[in-house]
Amino acid sequence: MGPRVRGMPTALVTGASSGIGAATARRLAAEGFRVVCAARRADRVEALAAEIDGVAVACDITSADDVARLAAEVGDTLDVLVNNAGGAVGLEPVAEADLDAWEQMLATNLIGTTRVTKALLPALTAAGGAIIFVTSTAADWGYEGGAGYCAAKAGERAVVEALRLELFDQPVRIMEICPGMVRTDEFALTRFAGDKEKADKVYAGVDEPLTADDVADTISFMATRPAHVNLDRITIRPRAQAAQYKVFRG
Repeated sequence: MGPRVRGMPTALVTGASSGIGAATARRLAAEGFRVVCAARRADRVEALAAEIDGVAVACDITSADDVARLAAEVGDTLDVLVNNAGGAVGLEPVAEADLDAWEQMLATNLIGTTRVTKALLPALTAAGGAIIFVTSTAADWGYEGGAGYCAAKAGERAVVEALRLELFDQPVRIMEICPGMVRTDEFALTRFAGDKEKADKVYAGVDEPLTADDVADTISFMATRPAHVNLDRITIRPRAQAAQYKVFRG
């Protein structure tokens, strides 16, 4: 890992290879952070790190060895951790649930996120830092075909809520952002195993779903508030999405 620049805060973004993670890394770099870009796809995070003068770390958050190596490379202090890695797989009803996919979603969104958070808490506490969890409006309640993803994100939210209580006397801010309908290059494609037709139907008729940059702007705002300001939970949706199940499609 490259040398720290005196006075420059450090941020770590997981899942930084695309979508919200990549947009957040770019935005935080523009705000003056030295950004550690972590994701499984080394080639992508290396290209992003080169673009923003950051640091690339190939890391699978489901691997204890990878996360231990990530924490060692971050070092003794960390100002901001953005827990973004995760994602959805499949959209089957419970009666047809692909439990391997459920295990994958729990392993990344819940257990992997917790693994990263646990490993980096000493560095965050030392810096008086902030942790921002990127959950989802899926954490609010279940919907048809979404039980596995909703469970994973609701579990992640439980970690957020417990951690905030456990660290109430420590100088660490614990925050959560819950995006609704966000159109990125890969989220829906991953959910439907690369089936572009199914992925496109998610956004069909919606004039302006959120973009990754919209979410990244809000994450940056959360990260740069004064140390005494905690934005516990922010829900961000496109105007066309009045609720998880109520979307205007023109």
